[in-house]
Amino acid sequence: MSNGIATAPLFELVGVRQAFPKPAGGELVVLDDVNMELREGEIVGLLGRSGSGKSTTLRVVAGLIRPSSGSVRYQGVPIRGPAQGIAMVFQSFALFPWLTVRENVEAGLEALGVPSREKRQRAEAAIELIGLDGFESAYPRELSGGMRQRVGFARALVVNPNLLLMDEPFSALDVLTAENLRTDLIELWSEGKLPIKSILLVTHGIEEAVLMCDRILVFSSNPGRVRAEIPVPFKHPRNRLDPAFRKLVDDIYALMTQRPTPAAAPVQGQAGVLSGIADKLPVVSANLLAGLLETLAAAPYLGHADLPVLSEDLQMEVDELFPIAEALHILRFADLAEGDIKLLPPAFVFAESDTDGRKELFGEHLLKYVPLVAHIRRVLEGRPRHRAPRLRFEPELEDHLSESYAEETLRAAISWGRWAVLFSYDDEAEVFSLEDEEEEKEKEKEPEGDGTDRRQDAAE
Repeated sequence: MSNGIATAPLFELVGVRQAFPKPAGGELVVLDDVNMELREGEIVGLLGRSGSGKSTTLRVVAGLIRPSSGSVRYQGVPIRGPAQGIAMVFQSFALFPWLTVRENVEAGLEALGVPSREKRQRAEAAIELIGLDGFESAYPRELSGGMRQRVGFARALVVNPNLLLMDEPFSALDVLTAENLRTDLIELWSEGKLPIKSILLVTHGIEEAVLMCDRILVFSSNPGRVRAEIPVPFKHPRNRLDPAFRKLVDDIYALMTQRPTPAAAPVQGQAGVLSGIADKLPVVSANLLAGLLETLAAAPYLGHADLPVLSEDLQMEVDELFPIAEALHILRFADLAEGDIKLLPPAFVFAESDTDGRKELFGEHLLKYVPLVAHIRRVLEGRPRHRAPRLRFEPELEDHLSESYAEETLRAAISWGRWAVLFSYDDEAEVFSLEDEEEEKEKEKEPEGDGTDRRQDAAE
């Protein structure tokens, strides 16, 4: 298909905001002031970290979600529900297991009231186009993952949509199958064989976005906003080894890894100073952190790696690698800059230490560079019984973070603090303590206290 640009946008979002009410009051803002447009003849990618609102944006475009505010227009007309001419391909295939391939593809036409003969002809044409001829009578359980996703594409294409929406359509497939399906789709698009005018693709793969898209919109998180718009100037088919291709991938990695340097923990003894405790933490186990740190400290990296190369070497996607690298940055074991990760001196000490030495060093960095962990520890030290309920800390986080981000951040703090033996946490009782396991069991046998801890909760 030609990438010629039409005069008017096929689809347009202007100032879109999406918020959902929170059970405890207030609202969770998922998208804020999102502006974007799609024109005929282009593939546009939405790229961002998990939780940045990419899939929510796709559902707004599909008409499945009505935004809290802002304008949503398709071919110049406001939409307030699912619009004819827009089709979607999902990550999870979303096939009806009791229907054959042909019947699954015909399902969308049946909803449009297409006559039986035409319905069958169009379904068979779509099945042949997507490379599944000969499997018309097969059931989804009899197909491989790649073949099932091809059925999903055929079902979307059979309605001859103007706009095809794709929500991470290759992420559930193995590497080779995903590559084959991507290549086939781009070939059909480039040859003008797809009955569509534009494609909007949600992906978490930077290289996938550069390989397929004409423009990439990079989303920031909490709430989701369009942080940058990046044109991709290469013609199809694209060469991953082309230096210009690699440079663009590196530039996007650099953009997505930019992060403000985390503040140090509040100084001990400064009552009421809670600055920084609500900094979002990635949920990554200490074992994963240690594993990546060991890998980077050894050959061939020797403490310095290009993130795209590291991602390829480790066969890790952006959403898998970034949280680990980001955690090492937060803990000051590594620097992230310009798409590279570079270990700092304490990281090499960590890599060479035994388990006890690692836990001690990890704990020191937690108390110094993760304000939430330092805050939990300080509260526990200041209590007569050195105990505090989870509810003591949750409201403080939810004042600054969404409910889900607050839960993830506290979960990360608990995991890291436990591993470093800075405090204990009883999952069943949801209580923090400074006691070791045996001491805690003895405390549980003692009679209830006089309510001092509860009064202290209220005071704090």
